[in-house]
Amino acid sequence: MANNNGNGKSLESWIWAAACSIRGAKDAPKYKDYILPLIFTKRLCDVFDDELNRIAAEVGSRQKAFQLARADHKLVRFYLPLLPDDPQQPVWSVIRKLSDKIGEGVTTNMRAIAKENQLLQGIIDRVDFNATTHGQRDLDDDRLSNLIEAISTKRLGLDDVEADIIGKSYEYLIRKFAEGGGQSAGEFYTPPEVGTIMSQVLQPEPGMEIYDPTCGSGGLLVKCEIAMEEITKGKQRTVAPLKLFGQEFTPETWAMANMNMIIHDMEGQIEIGDTFKNPKFRNKQGKLRTFDCVVANPMWNQDWFIEADYDNDELDRFPAGAGFPGKSSADWGWVQHIHASLNATGRAAVVLDTGAASRGSGNAGTNKEKSVRQWFVDHDLIEAVLYLPENLFYNTTAPGIVLFLNKAKAKERARRVLLVNASQIFAKGDPKNFIPDEGIQRIAETLIGWKEEEKLSRIVDHAELKKNDYNISPSRYIHTSDAETYRPIAEIVEELNAIELEARETDEALWSILKQLGVGV
Repeated sequence: MANNNGNGKSLESWIWAAACSIRGAKDAPKYKDYILPLIFTKRLCDVFDDELNRIAAEVGSRQKAFQLARADHKLVRFYLPLLPDDPQQPVWSVIRKLSDKIGEGVTTNMRAIAKENQLLQGIIDRVDFNATTHGQRDLDDDRLSNLIEAISTKRLGLDDVEADIIGKSYEYLIRKFAEGGGQSAGEFYTPPEVGTIMSQVLQPEPGMEIYDPTCGSGGLLVKCEIAMEEITKGKQRTVAPLKLFGQEFTPETWAMANMNMIIHDMEGQIEIGDTFKNPKFRNKQGKLRTFDCVVANPMWNQDWFIEADYDNDELDRFPAGAGFPGKSSADWGWVQHIHASLNATGRAAVVLDTGAASRGSGNAGTNKEKSVRQWFVDHDLIEAVLYLPENLFYNTTAPGIVLFLNKAKAKERARRVLLVNASQIFAKGDPKNFIPDEGIQRIAETLIGWKEEEKLSRIVDHAELKKNDYNISPSRYIHTSDAETYRPIAEIVEELNAIELEARETDEALWSILKQLGVGV
């Protein structure tokens, strides 16, 4: 089915034009919490219309269809208690025809829909379209009316646009919001090419359970379903969908993830809360639930978790010998949570700050972060490390790495790690660089096939990693140019900062001991 309907404009350009109808492209990201639920509701309304028409074809009229759906909600996927004055009119017309107190009317209708559908509670009813700040409407009725009218120009029903097309368009809209979202964008969005590489390398199979502990808008989970469907393309349609599980801390982003999953027509469960302190997915014994695959892009270098958060953990996520990686970065704390969330044959792909691969290596004495990294190497859990190009992510210009874990590595890969330096595989974009399709394919094939290629990839055994003090950064082992290669400045600065912080912590501990002894006081 073509990716357009109605006026011939592509669904992506239409959906972005609708978003810009409030105050233009520059301000559209500020209003994403209004725009996303409205487009989502338009899809719900149009699909409900299609379902009513199907019932009406059997019982003789739309009026009877409305009555039947109201009496038995199981006849439709989502029951919408919006009844037009004329049953022949589209359900969306109830919202479109609001002319007075529009913000109040939209809010009332959204809450009515959520009340009838437990799955939508907290998702579309959390936004007050009538909200004010210092007596001024956050989104006045004129602009809200313009947005509703812009959204009304296309049908988003089952006969107009397939789930994968509306899903891709919705993801496109989320990406456009990320482009204008500045620092906050990284909290809900991972560049699609990074997610595609991760999902293709993990090669999820039908029926698998996939988990993202920091799921943002749900994009990495969606990418896994798409990868599975690509692998099974041409096979019978009885292929079981993936079971997708995610947890997200920020309520607005949690709502975004739920809408994204539903609009993609994917089977999933998204919980809300702080995964690090209170992971919601537990088994019947109260222990951590485990999954076939984990994908994640946790916020990098979180510094608000203290040693007590690790020591007091009752879920056995932070084993002896690993544990607390130091206060300056929880990156390896997240890796430990992810490892604990894998079943006996589980695999994971996790995006981390570049420094997580090398901080502490080469330092005199011990380093907590390096000790955790060493634990993962020594337990042969790291299958591969991918070094990404710079300026891909929306909240930083740093390159980042993808760490691939495997709890059941093949014998021929035992005690070895594939390192891939893809720092040069990118194209210039606006506002960010991107990895082109052929680059995605090249990187994914290298990782899947464990292929060595000059200036791109190397298989390194544990003895060499140990010799380099457990530095697992591909940039340390693979030079990408003929000239003398220097490590990225950002990576060196991060290591220096970590050394400085560690020295400061040591000084503070020493002074505390000296004070207790009464020396130098």
